[in-house]
Amino acid sequence: MEGQIRRPVEPMQPYETFILVAYFFVLSILGIYGWHRYYLVYEYMKNKDRVPGPPPPMTDPPVVTIQLPIFNEMYVADRLIDAVCAIDYPKDRLEIQVLDDSTDETREIAALAVQRQAALGFDIVYLHRTDRVGYKAGALAAGLKVARGEFVAIFDADFIPGQDFLRKTVGYFQDPKVALVQARWGHINRGYSLLTKIQAILLDGHFVLEHGGRNRAGCFFNFNGTAGVWRRTAIVDAGGWQHDTLTEDLDLSYRAQLRGWQFLFLPDLVTPAEVPVEMNGFKSQQHRWAKGSIQTCRKVLPAILASNLPRKVKVEAFFHLTANFNYVLMCLLSVLMFPAMVVRYNMGWTEMLLIDVPLFVAATASVVNFYLVSQRELYPDWKTRVKYLPVVMAVGIGLAVNNTKAVFEALFCEPGEFTRTAKYGIASSADGWQHKKYHQSMSVQPLIELALGLYFSATVVYAMANGIFGTLPFLVLFQVGFLYVGLTSILQQFGDDVMVKAPQTAK
Repeated sequence: MEGQIRRPVEPMQPYETFILVAYFFVLSILGIYGWHRYYLVYEYMKNKDRVPGPPPPMTDPPVVTIQLPIFNEMYVADRLIDAVCAIDYPKDRLEIQVLDDSTDETREIAALAVQRQAALGFDIVYLHRTDRVGYKAGALAAGLKVARGEFVAIFDADFIPGQDFLRKTVGYFQDPKVALVQARWGHINRGYSLLTKIQAILLDGHFVLEHGGRNRAGCFFNFNGTAGVWRRTAIVDAGGWQHDTLTEDLDLSYRAQLRGWQFLFLPDLVTPAEVPVEMNGFKSQQHRWAKGSIQTCRKVLPAILASNLPRKVKVEAFFHLTANFNYVLMCLLSVLMFPAMVVRYNMGWTEMLLIDVPLFVAATASVVNFYLVSQRELYPDWKTRVKYLPVVMAVGIGLAVNNTKAVFEALFCEPGEFTRTAKYGIASSADGWQHKKYHQSMSVQPLIELALGLYFSATVVYAMANGIFGTLPFLVLFQVGFLYVGLTSILQQFGDDVMVKAPQTAK
């Protein structure tokens, strides 16, 4: 062992120096973003008393238009329209637009649902486009041209708004500065599988700590494309719905807040929704969000940095809009980890344990803390959910290839087609999706993820053979993450849900 420690007396080769410099550079940047997660938790806790109170009572409810943008949603369109028509709001002050760009049976299903509700006295219209120009943003803009509402509520096809949704949101607009009121997403199929449980935790962290921390600290946060209400004049003032990015909601949010409009997040108003049940659908959704956020970053971040906004707002916007670059760094780290470990081990394993492991702990501990706090804030049984956090971290790593592809497409390619996430009307473990339409498939990408999983399997073997046990927890996270994401994608393309479906006893 002493002989191994004395090896550094020989100068490192140039390639070894390059590997270590690149390795520590990547790990340091990831560490900075890790510290930013601590900052969001700090802002959330520091401003915990800055929670919106109940909305002021309305003596004269304004006219509200509810927009339902759908595209090939045959399994959930009927459920959505029924839920929206059940919202408690004066019928003469409520307009509902079903904005349907569908090319399949959804058209007949949605049109019949509209006819049924219109016969019951609802002001509901069915608007079908055949060109799909601008995708969702184009549909929302087209509907807005003929809408009569002063305020616009938007729900995606997989959402089920509560009857009190408008009663709990519209009153806040009596403040003329408020442009948007955003509700928190719930998860109607959280317990369906391991994958849906992971997504629920990821979304909880986003809403509770990212939205909550930013909004309470007076920083910018974004409309999530659904389960929110807009002031119509704010949409127009900010330049309207634009479709040069795949995240029209994030784009409009920043443009509106740059114009001085204020946003409000309601953490206690929960709107249930269906999270994707298949890995490829989940990856497609993550790809769209990652690509769109980088497109929006390119579009609006220069204006934000050049503005006279407070420094804290600018810094937070920078971290928010550039966060997906971390996936590129994660891919680089994945490639560098094994050669860096070999070089560091040859220099002396004690130095590796004193330097490398603490850096990894600092980076990963911020993720654990982030999602642990979000679960503790939301659920009395949060301790029972802690066991899923290692899997949450592993899947976040496993998405690196998928989202790195999205980042490079955003930097070097055209905006691309808006690929919506398939919904199957899944609400319980008894529901199935394997024999339904809309399956998504990926060819090369899962093979790359599988190869990285095998690469880390070999790295784990090397670490065990050489007694480098301190690195094993981190290596296993990478190994499990890439293997789970890659293998699940491959298996599901053949209609197999062996690795996805949760036991029937799952809560």
